[in-house]
Amino acid sequence: MNSNLKRFSVGKACVKSSTQTTISRFFSSAADKGAEVDEPRINCTDRSQESRGKKRLLLPDGAGSLKKRLKVSLNVEDLEKDEKPMSSASADASKKVDKQGSASKASLSCSTLEKLRGFSCHVGSESREACPNVRMEGLGAGQRENTIREQVKMEEDAEEELVHQSKQAVNFSQFSKARGVSLSKRSPPEPAGPNKRTKSIYTPLEQQYMEIKEQYKDTVLCVECGYKYRFFGEDAEIAAKELNIFCHLDHNFMTASIPTHRLFVHVRRLVSQGYKVGVVKQTETSAIKASSANKSSVFTRQLSALYTKSTLVGEDVNPLMKIGDLEQAEDVVQDIASSYLMCVSESWEKQSKELTVGLVVVQPSIGDVMVDCFKDNAVQADDRIRIEKRDSSQFEYPTAMMTVTNLYGSVTCQTAEDQEKGFSPFYLNLESQIICCLGPVIQYLTEFKLERVLLCSSSLKRLSSDAECMILSATTLKNLEIFCNQTTGTVKGSLLWVLDHTRTPFGKRLLKKWVSQPLKSPSEILLRQEAVAEILSSESVVVPSIQNLLTRLPDLERGLCSIYHKKCSTQEFYLISSTLSRLSAEIQALVPAIHSQLSSALLKSLLLDTPQLISPAHNFLKVLNEKAAKAGNKTELFEDLTDFPVIKERKDEIQAVLLEITEHRRELRVVLRNPSLDYTTVSGQEFLIEVKNSMSSIVPSAWVKISSTKLVGRYHSPFIVEKYQHLLRLREQLVIDCGREWISFLQLFGDHYYILKKAVGYLATVDCLFSLAQIAKDNNYCRPEVLEQEGHIVIQEGRHPVINMLMGEQDQYVPNDTDLQGEGKRAMIITGPNMGGKSSYIRQVALLTIMAQLGSFVPASEASFGIVDGIFTRMGASDNISRGRSTFMEELVEASEILSRATARSLVILDELGRGTSTHDGIAIAYATLDFLIRDMRCLTLFVTHYPPLCELEKLYPCHVGNYHMAFLLNERETEAEGEEVQPEFITFLYQLTEGAAARSYGLNVARLAEIPQSILTSAALKSKELEAIVNSRRKTVKLLTEAWKITNRESLLEWKKVRH
Repeated sequence: MNSNLKRFSVGKACVKSSTQTTISRFFSSAADKGAEVDEPRINCTDRSQESRGKKRLLLPDGAGSLKKRLKVSLNVEDLEKDEKPMSSASADASKKVDKQGSASKASLSCSTLEKLRGFSCHVGSESREACPNVRMEGLGAGQRENTIREQVKMEEDAEEELVHQSKQAVNFSQFSKARGVSLSKRSPPEPAGPNKRTKSIYTPLEQQYMEIKEQYKDTVLCVECGYKYRFFGEDAEIAAKELNIFCHLDHNFMTASIPTHRLFVHVRRLVSQGYKVGVVKQTETSAIKASSANKSSVFTRQLSALYTKSTLVGEDVNPLMKIGDLEQAEDVVQDIASSYLMCVSESWEKQSKELTVGLVVVQPSIGDVMVDCFKDNAVQADDRIRIEKRDSSQFEYPTAMMTVTNLYGSVTCQTAEDQEKGFSPFYLNLESQIICCLGPVIQYLTEFKLERVLLCSSSLKRLSSDAECMILSATTLKNLEIFCNQTTGTVKGSLLWVLDHTRTPFGKRLLKKWVSQPLKSPSEILLRQEAVAEILSSESVVVPSIQNLLTRLPDLERGLCSIYHKKCSTQEFYLISSTLSRLSAEIQALVPAIHSQLSSALLKSLLLDTPQLISPAHNFLKVLNEKAAKAGNKTELFEDLTDFPVIKERKDEIQAVLLEITEHRRELRVVLRNPSLDYTTVSGQEFLIEVKNSMSSIVPSAWVKISSTKLVGRYHSPFIVEKYQHLLRLREQLVIDCGREWISFLQLFGDHYYILKKAVGYLATVDCLFSLAQIAKDNNYCRPEVLEQEGHIVIQEGRHPVINMLMGEQDQYVPNDTDLQGEGKRAMIITGPNMGGKSSYIRQVALLTIMAQLGSFVPASEASFGIVDGIFTRMGASDNISRGRSTFMEELVEASEILSRATARSLVILDELGRGTSTHDGIAIAYATLDFLIRDMRCLTLFVTHYPPLCELEKLYPCHVGNYHMAFLLNERETEAEGEEVQPEFITFLYQLTEGAAARSYGLNVARLAEIPQSILTSAALKSKELEAIVNSRRKTVKLLTEAWKITNRESLLEWKKVRH
């Protein structure tokens, strides 16, 4: 049979689905371009049923059924029958096409067109028989033509009705202002509908994905599918880009996949790139589903966890759950960068014209919650202070600010302390700005199931307290390089880098808080100093024993918080609880020595209280089976099942089924006439009955053959098939029951969370004290004297802590003295050559003050400090393009902040104030500012300048101002021959602070060091000499006129003329 079957294109254009990705549309367009209209063909391929010899007719896009592709058999006779009712002109055209074998465009009869139209029937959810367009064999030719015309007319009417309805559905909300109204994107097609691009239905898994994606449109979803997690659509494209994995088109969506055991790695990578990641897990097991009514449907799945930068809590993102050896686990559990969630609320008071800012800062991974409310100025300096104390790049700012009406209405107090003092007054007394922040934070954390961290009043602390801690402005933290250096932005070269010799992650975090918030209480500072001195001088066995205990500890603070959120694995729980139990036992053994050999009150109280606080951990540890906990086997996790009746009952049921299967073995031995017959297990299949192939004739026909080899066949009897399926269901139900009991177990442990967290805080404090002692011992620091009087900084042979450590054992650092007294000389005007060490010196004074008030020893031979309430700095030069501020504007904004916030007990550091504008304006601003600080504010001041007129303030305030310069050696020619070129001078820096003002700044020396061309240096030296001569001439004239003005009689005038001549 020879026929030319054509592939015809349907007139209607397919509308591509909006849910498809960019790549999938690209493949579609490429496929469409590749299809040539001039050579229509029917492509017959053998797909899922190749063995049966059936062939499937692949029709063009838009010609498939919405429910499934219909299998069609077309032959020449059918086409001829369909072409009989054609007109003569159409018949001739058809014959012409058949003869030529190809045509640019095919003409179709109504019947043929209608038969093809049947394959694009819009009734996708109905069967083929329900669609009247598919088969009409029972009708005559005339009846078929009439029926076709009626159906075509009905379809046209239906399309007109749809167009009319769509026109009526149009509203003009899109042209209105979006005030509180969010317009959602187009939702994906209904799950039962087809993909408009491919005209094929979505798979059940794709339908399930679309339903979940509709609820979490801003989330990258990882969908569990057996042994791997899959991404779909745009999520797959994102995963392919960020994770460097392969992405391909599968059915209707682009897809990519990752293995289950690498989930935590890939989730962290996506989160680090700023994505919100959701993990969708299967909630059904194969055995349970096989026995359910919907056993033929897809596995049910639901979102189990959400992760962002600030909410990386849970076993899915914890590498510990992937490791069996806890010794290796301790190396893996590392402290990741601290991530905070911050909510800000601002309110403007029109009457007082003040901006009130409320803050709520949460770190869910370690359980820290901080609140604050303060008045801010136009430059929002306080806001920047609080953000600068944390890594601002890791903050997340929720945009929605809501008023909390009933914040803790249904909350039960978590601690006895809360129950005693009552919980309601706590949130009722909070400022309204803080309440407006707590609402969105609670809603946000509830989405991640982390809201428990906010439930207790004792977990909320004020972010900063000016009454208890020294004020370190945001500019000060940056200029003094407290947390990172300004060159590379890393911690090396900062004050924190110098002081951090902690052994634990939670100790490292606490030390950072100590550095950012130095104490103002002399008694608390004294307690820390005594503890550090005790560690340095004590010969007790307690000190080395505690040091060894702190070494290689996992992150107990983060682990406890993970347990409290009920998101930890069994491995992590066992590691945390066993570590706490070990610490309790070993510290308890040191209690007698602590009482007798330690004298520091702080150190004794910390070590004596810790064992009692962490003792509850041992009670939970002894319930667990160590081997099962390390392996992550929850079904064997609990040793004694007395307190777990559900698990005990399920295990009894399993044992009963196993007993029945064991007894059934007797019958099998009789049937097979083999008294030694026993069950075997192969590839996970249990209770297999092995029968030699030579004896297969005696195997009952009802038995099910599972597998076979050349020698034996393996079978299941009907009884075993039934019982084995029942056993699998019970085992899977046991896993579910154990998971629920595990959550309840974590809930009980979480009731002790705040007590255990307090104990970990004690250990962190001990770790910080050991760190301060270590740095003091290694660098020969001295113990400073802390005085209650204000305005007092006296340092003998002080050294810059960072530079001193970077230089190491070279011992080339030049120490310097400092003497600032509130009632004496409280201002130092420092001049000298560029690069002479002025900025390093003033930083040194500030850093030593911070170290002294946080309880550390300082790099000096002797030092005494009065309590400073704040350190304010203005150093360097940089603009702020984002805020539209020039370099000089930034300089004056920082100066304005200092003048408005500093007090008589503050330390103010100004480095070259006024250099960003003209000389006259710069000198005027610097002079007026310094005069105000000396006369009115009366604070301790270090002022670095290159303006000689400022040194005149020493004459105006001789008791309170001193001029100093950094010493140097000037190497220049004594005489120059006439006509010889002027050469720049050579300077040798001595880095020694010396009394008196420097005559010049010797900037040409720095130009020479910077390798400025010699010709330019020569020209600059000549110009400098000319300008200096002019200035000196003017100064001499002014001095002469001043002296002459003071002459009152003739004798004085003659004496003055004699001296001048």
